[in-house]
Amino acid sequence: MSITVRPASRSEVPAAAAVLAEAFAVDPVLEEIRPARPDEDRVLVLGDLFAALVRAVPEHARARDVAVDGDRVLGAAFWQAPRPHAGGVVAFLRQVPELLRVLGVGGAVRALRHLRRMDRARPDAPHWYLAEIGVAAEARGQGVGGLLLDHALGRLDVLGAHAYLESSTPQNRRLYRRHGFGEGAPITGFRAAAPVSMWRPAVG
Repeated sequence: MSITVRPASRSEVPAAAAVLAEAFAVDPVLEEIRPARPDEDRVLVLGDLFAALVRAVPEHARARDVAVDGDRVLGAAFWQAPRPHAGGVVAFLRQVPELLRVLGVGGAVRALRHLRRMDRARPDAPHWYLAEIGVAAEARGQGVGGLLLDHALGRLDVLGAHAYLESSTPQNRRLYRRHGFGEGAPITGFRAAAPVSMWRPAVG
């Protein structure tokens, strides 16, 4: 397997969203935001959700990377630019139509409430926000997540930019700590295990 990390093309967004959906299918925080239903294809539903969220953020205010082996997308990461471009009320309003289409009224209200809670926990200092990162099941344990992080963080180091994310599992937090993130406070208000905020200060 020969893995390359590069910016995702627009045509690769569905494949990247499908990878994220597979990776987050059993995520406890996402389960609370969008509970699974017994009669649905969970990965298909979440794929639509991730694709909608990615497309709701303007091109100039995001960075989306993929890890590929040939033409197969094995990993994906979606970053949002420092505010005011991608954060706050404007970003949420931009997401509403897509969330309504994918989740319906009740689901969109619940998702926006949780997303707003996480948004309020973000630091005031300008930063790039890792909204989602995931690796396909067939490629896990092969360093794909680390390659995606190295690619993006190298870009941020050139810019002298801070980075921020939330993590809902101890295993993922170990990966992020190896890439320079420090753990902050848990984000309260979730019934499941609280996601933990993580911050990586700008290099230099």
